[in-house]
Amino acid sequence: MIDISIRNLTKAFEVKKNILDGLTFQVQHGERVGILGRNGAGKTTLFRLMTGEITEDRGDIDIARGKRLGLVSQIPRYPEGYTVEDVLATADARLDAMQQRMRELEKLMSVSDDRAILGEYDDLMNRFEMLGGYDAEVRRAKVANGLDIPPAMREQLFDSLSGGEKTRVNLARLILEDTDILLLDEPTNHLDMRATEWLEDYLLRFKGTVLAISHDRWFLDTVAQRIVEIVDGKAVLYNGNYSFYVEEKRRRYEEALKQYEKNQKEIAHLQKAADDLHLWAFMGNDKLHKRAFSMEKRIERLQKAERPAEEKKLSVRFREKEFFGDEVLWLSEVSKSYGDRVLFSDVELLIEAGERIALVGDNGTGKSTLLKCITGEETPDTGWIREGPSVKDAYLPQLVSFDDPERDMVETMLWEAGCDHQTARDRLAAFGFRGEDVFKTVSVLSGGEQSRLRLCVLMRGDINFLMLDEPTNHLDLISREWMEDALSDYGEALLFVSHDRWFIEKFATRIWYLHNGRIEDFKGGFAAWREFEKRRESLEQTKKAAAREKAPRRRTEPNRDRQRSRVEREIEKAEAAIAALEAEMAESAADYVKLMELEQKKAEADTALEELYIRWEELSD
Repeated sequence: MIDISIRNLTKAFEVKKNILDGLTFQVQHGERVGILGRNGAGKTTLFRLMTGEITEDRGDIDIARGKRLGLVSQIPRYPEGYTVEDVLATADARLDAMQQRMRELEKLMSVSDDRAILGEYDDLMNRFEMLGGYDAEVRRAKVANGLDIPPAMREQLFDSLSGGEKTRVNLARLILEDTDILLLDEPTNHLDMRATEWLEDYLLRFKGTVLAISHDRWFLDTVAQRIVEIVDGKAVLYNGNYSFYVEEKRRRYEEALKQYEKNQKEIAHLQKAADDLHLWAFMGNDKLHKRAFSMEKRIERLQKAERPAEEKKLSVRFREKEFFGDEVLWLSEVSKSYGDRVLFSDVELLIEAGERIALVGDNGTGKSTLLKCITGEETPDTGWIREGPSVKDAYLPQLVSFDDPERDMVETMLWEAGCDHQTARDRLAAFGFRGEDVFKTVSVLSGGEQSRLRLCVLMRGDINFLMLDEPTNHLDLISREWMEDALSDYGEALLFVSHDRWFIEKFATRIWYLHNGRIEDFKGGFAAWREFEKRRESLEQTKKAAAREKAPRRRTEPNRDRQRSRVEREIEKAEAAIAALEAEMAESAADYVKLMELEQKKAEADTALEELYIRWEELSD
């Protein structure tokens, strides 16, 4: 069954320039579709057209009869004085109306024996139960907790929230409404990692249809079953997730390039043949002119095919300072609080040369504050932070700023990077700023362009310790890939805060997990760390389940307690050994023989760990 049908959709905001130009595609019921395209390609315009906020110039948008549409980027206006709880409760308007009618029917039944009233009441009660009316408050709490909307926020006035908080609340309201078709415009922008994973899990179980505009590649890889890319106002379709899209797009480009080069060879061959025929025709055989003209018409048709365009890559490289020694940064007994709220305490960490560390954790745990303490923007309450004697650092903050935003890009490079005019133009070109664009003032640049320009300025010195705070935040896919291109050849120490799991997996060799005021230091990449965390969470849940089953509590033999404690220690050692093996496997990805050996060791270690879990459960019974 088709839920959405888009046919020849055309929309222009400027004369003679269609942002959507014959856009056509369909979405089946229950599909999860990722919508991609450059900034300004028309992605958000498509959603606005689908919701009726604006009208199309030509074409048709058909939504299946009876299907309700919900757009997450649209934040409705609510009556003055509405709290977050009031906003969430509006999702149950249907249930509230049914409950109100049931109360009216109850009053009627108390004075009448009319079977029609009783029948209507029974029907309403069954529908109310089927729609989860009796569990509405529990469901509301689950969704709110999953999207990081704590009880304190639910009591706040909705109008007092930040833009990101309003977006989270609106997303929760749409989920609670049980909308048939979800239109998500950058849904993960204001979510931390835990809330994003909760949303992914929800969407994977969602029975309706999902269209998501997103620059979060991990999210698209997890959720999307199909990709629709908007290119020059038209839809290019890919039947797979983001990873499939990347590979297939590359394959299509290479195939088109081969066909173009084949055409060029054929054009050269035909041109020579046509020239020869014309020459021979002048020698007395006029019929050869006709054959030559026929070849030239074919040449004209072949020449209409343009060379396929390839996405431009940055040709940049950080100039790394020669580093003497192993220690880049020490943190000892570092603590930071705001009033009674402790962000982190007793932090003891060391960064060594060449390490790439991702600092992760939920929103508000203090990640950016710790980074600011390291850069000197803030002062820790206790402890000390020191860099190695030959360290030269650079810092890209989350909110990029410049001394004078009214300078153009060339002037900014001359002023802040201290280079000559030609060097400024060369480095700007390497970062994708070319032609007349370099004379744009900094104030008119997008957030992604400003981040790119700041990175360009940072390249002025020889850097061996680079710190980044949410470097890919609010960047489109092209800008994220450019950012990664800029960092890909940088081989010195890197410390960054990020929720971008794709970026973390690509660059991190070590994870600092900040939660409950402490930093857990994991030696390994993101995927290995998440697997470790899942195993630990599973063990904790097993322990809790075992504790519940043991009620009423019985005294266990002292010897049994000692055995269980010993098994728990062995489990911790086994998990640490598996994590180390996974990290070693990541480093040995290019060594097939060693990788096979490590995989065998890991399989044996996994089996041993499962046996320890079973033993622990037996001792806990």
